[in-house]
Amino acid sequence: MARLCRPVQLGEPAPEPVPVVGCDVCGALAEQRARAYAVGDLSKVTDCNVEMRRHAHTQAARA
Repeated sequence: MARLCRPVQLGEPAPEPVPVVGCDVCGALAEQRARAYAVGDLSKVTDCNVEMRRHAHTQAARA
């Protein structure tokens, strides 16, 4: 039987986002992520990482 598609090539996973110092939202997400790791809830870990990456930081929080 002929193969209809090429094999999938996956790259290296992205590193976990680092919370921005002084950002309360990032801090809360980092705490949630740590608790999720502790109980083995990798789906929640991923959710926290996505939220942290998408979170819009103010210039004051980045300084």
